Amino acid sequence: MKNQYTWLHIGLGSFHRAHQAWYLHKLLESGDNSWHIAAGNIRNDVEATVEALRSQNGEYVLETVSPAGERDYEVIKSIQTLLPWQEDLAPLVNEGAKVQTKVIAFTVTEGGYYLKTDHTLDLDSTVLNADLNGAHQTIYGTVTKILERRIADNTGPVTLLNCDNVRHNGERFRDGLMEFLTLTGKEDVLQWVKANTTCPNTMVDRIVPRPAADLPTRIKAKTGIDDKAPVMGETFIQWVIEDDFKDARPALENVGVEMVDSVIPYEEAKIRILNASHSCIAWAGTLVGQSFIHESTLTDYIYQIAHDYVSQDVIPSLVENGIDLPTYRDVVLERFTNPYIKDTNQRVAADGFSKIPAMITPTMIECYQRGVAPQATAMLPALFFVFMLQWHKGLLPYEYQDGILDTRVGHEMFESADPIAVYAQNKALFGELAENAEFETLLRDKIAATYSMIQ
Repeated sequence: MKNQYTWLHIGLGSFHRAHQAWYLHKLLESGDNSWHIAAGNIRNDVEATVEALRSQNGEYVLETVSPAGERDYEVIKSIQTLLPWQEDLAPLVNEGAKVQTKVIAFTVTEGGYYLKTDHTLDLDSTVLNADLNGAHQTIYGTVTKILERRIADNTGPVTLLNCDNVRHNGERFRDGLMEFLTLTGKEDVLQWVKANTTCPNTMVDRIVPRPAADLPTRIKAKTGIDDKAPVMGETFIQWVIEDDFKDARPALENVGVEMVDSVIPYEEAKIRILNASHSCIAWAGTLVGQSFIHESTLTDYIYQIAHDYVSQDVIPSLVENGIDLPTYRDVVLERFTNPYIKDTNQRVAADGFSKIPAMITPTMIECYQRGVAPQATAMLPALFFVFMLQWHKGLLPYEYQDGILDTRVGHEMFESADPIAVYAQNKALFGELAENAEFETLLRDKIAATYSMIQ
């Protein structure tokens, strides 16, 4: 039966359209047309893109480019229902509550989980508190609204699937949702979630920059298609999913998705080697006046910081995980040198206050547990400190975006008598290391080294 099932995706951004939608498109291409995507947003900040896609019947061109400059073009046809934004999210809720919707997937930034370092909800968040009082500005409030309708309409079980870079993303979301439902007193929904949903962990990977201004012109020249909402990404793509779906699922293994019992080895390698290195390169590149990831990666001393971080600290921490980590490191760093992606340091530098505790601090803690100082890894939070000092002074060449940055607290840190001490003792960033005097001394040394690098 054509389009028997719906995959609802919340977060209709470039990454979803270059990653998950590509895999579902490949299923359609293979002759399996039992699934299609319905997509919409919690906020109304990309409605121009939604309208452009609607005018094109949901179709758009994906350009992929290799480090050698080889470009390919595909018309992606898997997004067949475009849900307009409304303040009450009615189109999204209605679609999510339909019996044929078997997967509700979403792409959430690190800050969008509203979690503290102990993985409990950040109840100091104004946005989260609004949802605890009935709003739907977060993924928790939105999914709760959808699930309440599913319960009311008796439309059956559903898989809730994270498609983002957060470690143990399915577990983190599920724990956050359970806490959210407990705090709102929705015991009936909580019990239904336990019995009728699963939240598989996933690992997603493809570098997808913001579409360049000349992308539509290039696509017109290469394909003859006038596309108002194209996307581009690197040739490399990977998707690893725990095979723990509650009901029907697409046969994603037929189009290259790795369906596994545990994603932990894959996600640890990706988060620590790719994501943390990416941010490190973006912070360092920005500090020396560079705009793009490829030029920063091709700067020898910046490349060496990232290479040393992975080689000296990450690989010993992840030893025996079944992945060829040195090869993975080299592939990742080569991907970052792709000059045709034009991925900006601004995009990758974002959300540092979420990335440090999630992606960088665990390696430093494990180094100390092994009895060695994290000499190479400590350069990453040192770079971020100097990067944020530039932000404090108004000297960054772009607007820094961070979902959980409290600007008042950030400025107060740099106006204090000893900003490095305030930074090093921040438990939200560094967990148990915030009480480690040796770590603070190391961080001071690395911050001094960063100043030397950028002078």
